Amino acid sequence: MATREMETVQPVRRDWGTAWAALRRLLADGNDTVQVFRIMRALNADTSHRNYVRLLAEPGGGRIAFDHVELTKRFSDRTWIDGLPDGSVGAHYRAFLDRTGFSAQGLAEISYADGEGWQDAQHPVAWFGRRERDVHDIWHILTGYTAEEHLGEACLVAFSYAQTGGLGWAAIGLGAALKSLRVTGERAFAKAVWEGYRNGRRARWLHAEAYEALLAEPLDTARRRLNIPEPIAYHAAQKRLKEQGLQGI
Repeated sequence: MATREMETVQPVRRDWGTAWAALRRLLADGNDTVQVFRIMRALNADTSHRNYVRLLAEPGGGRIAFDHVELTKRFSDRTWIDGLPDGSVGAHYRAFLDRTGFSAQGLAEISYADGEGWQDAQHPVAWFGRRERDVHDIWHILTGYTAEEHLGEACLVAFSYAQTGGLGWAAIGLGAALKSLRVTGERAFAKAVWEGYRNGRRARWLHAEAYEALLAEPLDTARRRLNIPEPIAYHAAQKRLKEQGLQGI
């Protein structure tokens, strides 16, 4: 994308054809994370623009925007991560990184796989779009939805749709729920996805959080403060999938 275009960061038109093709590939291979970002770019249109404006209206949001912290860099600072107290959101994130081998930088690199060029854009909306991406794994920690399974990802994308209003999240969550009905012959998976959406609606708006402070907060305290409940339907669906001998859908 041209530099001049990146300076303006205009909302794009929704591209349903590209989104449908990417969704089909993602549902065929739930580990093909590149397709997630293709769906986001195709359907989310002005989502980052709208949510950036909302951030500025939130208490403390102006300060977050002014500080303009690049969370990819912050979450890749292992010395800082290792210094977060036991029991904190950050300690659970640390365990997540060690368990999965995932990283904030790795997620960022996947998001740039199509060479969009916006990774270096010096624009507040582009910064906010990167922030939306970078908090994804922190939301796994906060919600309790495991990243290492398709069910956990499907529930989190439904939660994310409720939080952001981005249609890309809705498409992935709905597609996964519909596929689960065919694969499992039951509604447990779909009920868990719906619960994820409901929990996202009830929770405080997580994009207004100062994440450096949040990661130092005890996880249980953060969940209570943010009104994020125990995902009961999700745990029931996990159990049912295990009984059926299914690792994914």
